[in-house]
Amino acid sequence: MQYVFVYGTLRAGEVNDINAAAQRHAIAAPTRIGAAHVAGRLYDFGSYPGLVLDDAGAPIHGEVYRIEDALVPVLDEIEHVYPGVEGLFRAHRLHVEVELDGAATPIDCLIYPVTAAAAQGLPRIEGGDWIAHRTAGG
Repeated sequence: MQYVFVYGTLRAGEVNDINAAAQRHAIAAPTRIGAAHVAGRLYDFGSYPGLVLDDAGAPIHGEVYRIEDALVPVLDEIEHVYPGVEGLFRAHRLHVEVELDGAATPIDCLIYPVTAAAAQGLPRIEGGDWIAHRTAGG
């Protein structure tokens, strides 16, 4: 078991919903731990967002799930992360503060950010929430 922070199309109800991805591959359903945020900048890539991690950035909203290890290769495939291949997204580990029982609890999470160079020239998603941006017609 491990934890993953999702901020875009892997969020519940989105096109790459993490729960549906697990179900398609007969993997146990992820357990939603709670809402969370990381510091960074969120950019609009059209049909999906890209997160640039930045300690001085704004809060980027997402969710933390506990997942079976078998789900990681499925998520890697969705994000086009392959060993030895430099792609848009990369797998990264980060301590994410999750709201649990009214307190912020740090949890070591897998996350899929992009590089600052990949987001250069793209519109920034103000407010740091992909779903709010997408549903507002962003």
